[in-house]
Amino acid sequence: MPPPPPGDLPLAQRVQRLVQTLQFAWFVGHLSLIICITRYAFAWIRMNYYGGMAQFCYRVSFLSAAVTYGIVVYKTFRARQKNGIKQPGGALAYLSDENIQYLLMAIVWLVMPQYPLAMLPYGIYSIFHVATYTRANLVPTFIPPQKIAASAGASPGAKPQYTQHPLSDAIGSFVKKYYDASMSIVSGLEILLWIRLLLGAIFFQRRSWILLAIYTVFLRARFAQSPHVVNSFTQLEARIDDLLGAQGTPPVARQVWDGVKGGARQFHSVTDVNKYINGAAAPAPKKTS
Repeated sequence: MPPPPPGDLPLAQRVQRLVQTLQFAWFVGHLSLIICITRYAFAWIRMNYYGGMAQFCYRVSFLSAAVTYGIVVYKTFRARQKNGIKQPGGALAYLSDENIQYLLMAIVWLVMPQYPLAMLPYGIYSIFHVATYTRANLVPTFIPPQKIAASAGASPGAKPQYTQHPLSDAIGSFVKKYYDASMSIVSGLEILLWIRLLLGAIFFQRRSWILLAIYTVFLRARFAQSPHVVNSFTQLEARIDDLLGAQGTPPVARQVWDGVKGGARQFHSVTDVNKYINGAAAPAPKKTS
């Protein structure tokens, strides 16, 4: 007999089917993002990044990113609504959600002039998301786990044990081994991208000042939520301190650097969002899969 139409299924099954569909769409979005970045990289190497295919891949990559993060935001909102959980702190608290931040930035990059460096953080995240989905869903579907034969003295009611396929173990080891290092690379790329936007603003590139202002807000939020970003800024500050602390460095350069650090710390204090959310520090929602 053919399966019943979706409208005739029980509510629980319809919800489950919707969740599975959204999760698969999330996976397809991340996979298409990786493919588009790879194709764009070949065009960039050939210095043809303004060709028709290159521009198409650039836009589709950020469209895919917006779709994937939009799905996560939707699922989070629906889960809170279902459980009757209200977000404290109003709009500022919603904007402190990392998934919403990456969603908004993906939309910004989608409509703004090309900045290829902006694709790389999304691409690195997508690699791990695709790997995790493949390990949890695709490998068990196409290569089902093998049941381990019970030993001679095992209890008849004992729960059966299954072996994972070596591919699943390999993917799990890859994610565990390289995730933290990759997140440090992402934070470094995000700081490098801010420097790139600053240089663009200095030379009055098209929409550079608008992008710099928006991305500064984004990077400030990342600094408040990501220890990897904090660590990258700390390392950058230490390296510049060592460079300017060498003999022969003009005193003016040190004074300028001290002024930059003082201004950055003042900016950090003024833009502390926790001061405006119920008057107290509130834990920010973390980026989820």
